[in-house]
Amino acid sequence: MKQNHKSTLSALAVLAALPLVIHNAYGEDAMYHDANPKAPLMSQEEYDQGKQIFFERCAGCHGVLRKGATGKPLTPDLTLAKGTDYLKVFIYAGTPGGMPNFGTSGELSESQIDIMARYIQQTPPAPPEFGMKDMEATWKVVVPVTDRPARQMNKLNLGNLFSVTLRDSGEVALIDGDSKQIVTIIKTGYAVHISRMSASGRYLYVIGRDAKLNLIDLWMETPGVVAEIKIGAEARSVETSKFKGWEDKYAIAGSYWPPQYVIMDGDTLKPLKIVSTSGIASETDEFVREARVAAIVASHFKPEFMVNVKETGKVVIVDYSDLKNLKTTTIDTPRFLHDGGFESTKRYFMDAANASNKIAVVDIKENKLTAVVEVSQTPHPGRGANFVDPKFGPVWATCHLGSEEISLIGTDPVKHKKNAWKVVRTLKGQGSGSLFIKSHPKSTNLWVDTPLNKEADVSQSVAVFDIRALDKGFVVLPIAEWANLGEGAKRVVHPEYNKAGDEVWFSVWNAADKKSAIVVVDDKTRKLKKVITDPRLITPTGHFNVNNTQHDIY
Repeated sequence: MKQNHKSTLSALAVLAALPLVIHNAYGEDAMYHDANPKAPLMSQEEYDQGKQIFFERCAGCHGVLRKGATGKPLTPDLTLAKGTDYLKVFIYAGTPGGMPNFGTSGELSESQIDIMARYIQQTPPAPPEFGMKDMEATWKVVVPVTDRPARQMNKLNLGNLFSVTLRDSGEVALIDGDSKQIVTIIKTGYAVHISRMSASGRYLYVIGRDAKLNLIDLWMETPGVVAEIKIGAEARSVETSKFKGWEDKYAIAGSYWPPQYVIMDGDTLKPLKIVSTSGIASETDEFVREARVAAIVASHFKPEFMVNVKETGKVVIVDYSDLKNLKTTTIDTPRFLHDGGFESTKRYFMDAANASNKIAVVDIKENKLTAVVEVSQTPHPGRGANFVDPKFGPVWATCHLGSEEISLIGTDPVKHKKNAWKVVRTLKGQGSGSLFIKSHPKSTNLWVDTPLNKEADVSQSVAVFDIRALDKGFVVLPIAEWANLGEGAKRVVHPEYNKAGDEVWFSVWNAADKKSAIVVVDDKTRKLKKVITDPRLITPTGHFNVNNTQHDIY
């Protein structure tokens, strides 16, 4: 929570005008007493509410044990010294470094902010372990493989289908990219983080932050869940085997807690192998228990998965050709690995170590670290964007949570050797708070969102650059205004292309009790093409085109 004096003073003035909440009269409510006598009192009900809010809104950046990664550490030795009033300011107003403004956006009420300011001064509760017996107890094959269709039974253009996360309702919406109509709404885990496609394009895997993994068969007359499993208490990543001859054979999912990954049968999700990721950190040589699995990608060169271990700065290459005699290769990189994507040849993985402000370039053909590139504050590329810079040749781009800068890194060590693995160009976007950047091989546009920016006009719009004239800067498109939803935060997030590469889709992410939408923009004209609204579109965030996800096109 980096301090910004101007925003702090402004937030304090706002808080001073709010009615005072008294917390020393609990009546007969059950009380939660921390072992540390300096921790502020909470009722058991408040403590439970704080624990739930922290899981839903905070744990992803700050960690289950609150030791920090993308976000700052929030352990009691630090938070108690700050005090409740100080902490309320930053939860309310956020910071330019990427901390969301939970109060000014309306995502948390005044009383919830007060609860969270007191909750993070308590000792973090120890979450449970989750082993093979726990997973097997949650594993369910809804439709056996023998009862599934032998061919596609619907008339959908599956390559142009979108899987859309409905964050707070614990669902995904499958939307037909041709008709822009909702095909079906499917119940999943809470706040699905990503949707990934099997190599064949038949199966869709979605994993929630509550570590529930659903397998959806797109060939069914109405696509639906055919298997499910819970792999832990919290998770972010899932991927499937893509090497020739191993298509759809295995799925792999990684959890934030417990820190581990599990390899499963690709068509049933039967758990086969669990591997812990707790271990020694790359830069400090200290043991880290909460070494969380962030991104996972599948190699196109070998039967291997690449597993990011966030806190230890380890990239683990997992050979899935023999699970009984599992072979892994460990590559040391900067710490706090988060997300990233392949450059255009799919040989090199551009891996964002976001709290280290670096991109690690991993050669997954040779299984070695090729380079480490210094970028701006807290890179958060999603999968990044690949395109050809008119001056520097092929590049991969990342935006940043902590700054307005957009870093373009040269990715061609053959024809543009002098530019390879260097920041060749730095663009200035609308501001900090970016989560995703996107382009397409058939497009001349580069799209950058800023959903976590504190300024409403920035978080509710998107910047677009002309790749042919990057020096001219960006044009702002008022995506939320086009959606015409009325009141609410209306954060614009996650540009995603359709299969043809001539449309860009955006989520207008509003509060759960407000209207949200998907806005479709014509990529060539940059004009509004369609606003998709429906009462069932509750808090849409990420949306994934089947074809582009299946073939790693971004």
